[in-house]
Amino acid sequence: MNPAPFDTPALHIEVDGSPAADPELLATLMSGYGHFTAMQVRDGRVQGLGLHLDRLDRATRELFDRGLDGGRIRALIGGALEAAGRRDASARVYVYDGGRTVVTVRAPFPPDRTPRALRSVTYWRPAAHIKHLGGFGQTFHGEEARRAGFDEALLTAPDGEIAEGAVTNIAFWDGASVIWPSAPCLAGVTMSLLATRLPSTSRRVTLADVPSFRSAFVTSSRGIAPVSRIDGAELTVDETLMDRVYGAYEAAPWETV
Repeated sequence: MNPAPFDTPALHIEVDGSPAADPELLATLMSGYGHFTAMQVRDGRVQGLGLHLDRLDRATRELFDRGLDGGRIRALIGGALEAAGRRDASARVYVYDGGRTVVTVRAPFPPDRTPRALRSVTYWRPAAHIKHLGGFGQTFHGEEARRAGFDEALLTAPDGEIAEGAVTNIAFWDGASVIWPSAPCLAGVTMSLLATRLPSTSRRVTLADVPSFRSAFVTSSRGIAPVSRIDGAELTVDETLMDRVYGAYEAAPWETV
């Protein structure tokens, strides 16, 4: 008997020459369509955990037209931490179509406050407000920047408008306020925690504006670091400013998973 016109043929996937134990699951994970959040866990607690859960729920509703139970996500993270035997960790939560959720746990990343040199590239992430999968462009430009002697790529428009780093948010300091670029970007959790604890504003920033700023810094799930250079423009590493920024971040409450 011929199969019905819309029957889906059985899926066969091999990994290093061996059949995958669960081809359907593997196919979902390989699809590249999904989103995630990354967090640092210390003693079973996370700064901005509620923001992470809100981010996951919003993106799941937008991509898959369904909500995400924050209580279930907390339980999955807690279970993964327990199974890994860790109270301190770097954890990620990935969400795919059909509500499939993957949690990864590894050793924690220690804070790295080494000043960063950024290389501008003409590239903006699609659907930049979502922490989505498929970051080939970011990785490609980031690796190119490192090969050229920089630490990270800075994503800009053809006219030089600055959006974000390849894996960070960037902020500029004019001596009175922290300026976050208003171009489409991911509102990172670290950025969000700082924006409510420091005098902050959001506006258009271009590469041509960089020399007018006193200092800059980048933020990510791994922490905060000053920026020493963007392309050929040197920036002051303002220790007083950075102490203030680190203090604001450290004052953010920790939430139990």
